[in-house]
Amino acid sequence: MANGIASAMPATLLLFFVQDRLQAPPNQEALFLASFFLSAALSIPLWLRAVQRLGLARSWLLGMGLSMAVFVVAATLGQGDSIAFLWVCALSGLGLGADLALPSALLAGTVAANDDLGRAEGAYFGWWNFATKLNLALAAGVTLPLLGALGYVPGARSEAALQTLTWAYCLLPCGLKAVAASLLYCLIIRKKT
Repeated sequence: MANGIASAMPATLLLFFVQDRLQAPPNQEALFLASFFLSAALSIPLWLRAVQRLGLARSWLLGMGLSMAVFVVAATLGQGDSIAFLWVCALSGLGLGADLALPSALLAGTVAANDDLGRAEGAYFGWWNFATKLNLALAAGVTLPLLGALGYVPGARSEAALQTLTWAYCLLPCGLKAVAASLLYCLIIRKKT
């Protein structure tokens, strides 16, 4: 869930970041989104190749690390940095490819390791899908009111409001990804070594 909320928060705040922080020309949102999702889709075969070399958990950890690095860079962007943000979208899409392909494969391995094949897959994947939907709801339901309480409203141009937006769009998701990466390392990778 930490990783899922970390991914859902920027998705919730993308349009605000583009319009208020970057002050990008109108209609560039579609270009940013296309770059993000196309990169994610095209990266899935690359992540599957990485799994052959590094294993599922280590490959996913690498994807999380990439996403964190990209969003730290995104935190430095400001008005007029649309081209740089296009690269942020493409590279964060690459990280999303790992999130799309690898966690469910780890879950399938957990089902098999617990000898629940043919009996409880529905329960595992049902709870997984529930958590995914809950992540989206929490990202919007917590982030937007929190931003408002901290002084950001859509259309704001004050430096304090834009810093709050940047914190919520870039740095808070990095912190959540770091928690998820730590859990992945401690509960799965280190346990296997």
